[in-house]
Amino acid sequence: MRGDFSIFRRQLLEWFDSHKRTLPWRTESSLYKTAVSEFMLQQTQVETVIPYFERWLAAFPHFEVLAAAPEAQVLKHWEGLGYYSRARNLHKLAKSIVEEGIPQTPDDWRKRPGIGPYTAAAISSIAQNQPEPVIDGNVIRVLARLEDDARPVQSSSEAQKRFRPFASQLIDPQRPGDYNEALMELGATTCRKARPACLLCPVQEHCCAKANGTQESVPVIVRKSATKREVHRLWLLKDECLLLHFYPESAPRLAGLAELPQLDKALTDKPLLSRSRGISSEQIREHIHALPADHPLSNKCLSRNQSRFISLADLDTISLSAPHKRWIKELLRKDVAR
Repeated sequence: MRGDFSIFRRQLLEWFDSHKRTLPWRTESSLYKTAVSEFMLQQTQVETVIPYFERWLAAFPHFEVLAAAPEAQVLKHWEGLGYYSRARNLHKLAKSIVEEGIPQTPDDWRKRPGIGPYTAAAISSIAQNQPEPVIDGNVIRVLARLEDDARPVQSSSEAQKRFRPFASQLIDPQRPGDYNEALMELGATTCRKARPACLLCPVQEHCCAKANGTQESVPVIVRKSATKREVHRLWLLKDECLLLHFYPESAPRLAGLAELPQLDKALTDKPLLSRSRGISSEQIREHIHALPADHPLSNKCLSRNQSRFISLADLDTISLSAPHKRWIKELLRKDVAR
């Protein structure tokens, strides 16, 4: 990095103070708001999170209310954000805080449910003013460009390990939370992946990549190719009731949620609907087929313990996975689906 660390911090924080986005978790901030926002922002864009965050705060205004809520209610308020393990872990975290108290160090935070190095650093620095560097994708991009580090980044964990010493040196000891938010904000709004707005950057004089003209190519992210598979689903609507499959609590990803039942074999007939969804590094193409109740494949779905009919009038009370909620609504608008 070019220049003095203290000047870099001052310029970054001055920019943040005058340019930071107005976000609901920054208004009358609290430890609880910080924790909720950090859980929601994992894997989800800020613009998507805002309405969910506001509804969540209205339903669960603090840890005690969240801890006392039944899991089904928690999952229902999370519906649409995906990655439901985040909701379960946030629920468990609330219970642990009510029972054991608030962690006081990043190491203590990491011992709680759903808290990894990034979330521990974010909560402890933003809500508790501890000088712990936050290293996410936006921060990695900024740090790599400051150093003009063109070494390939194989994984998030490898990048965090590589950049942690530099990040620890750079963090502002007086305003660590604001500094971390400022660095993330810079990466999200100015030091973007594509077409970084270098002329608007408050710390451009410190950037080695800009000086060398390599800002467009740094960092070098090694992308894993997505695996692809096809899934065929059953659409069985009978007497204004829809057949759904309910995942058990032991399911690793969709515990407690419902989706359209999966058929045991692929069908070549034209489906009612075909849509794609991405899960981590997997790309899934799902095909939804309408079959009569007496079809052998329908019978197999009907015989499963986890499958049952739900009245269309009660669908809003069921916690559906986000893609299936959209697709069911789309099909219900089509006469052919009935």
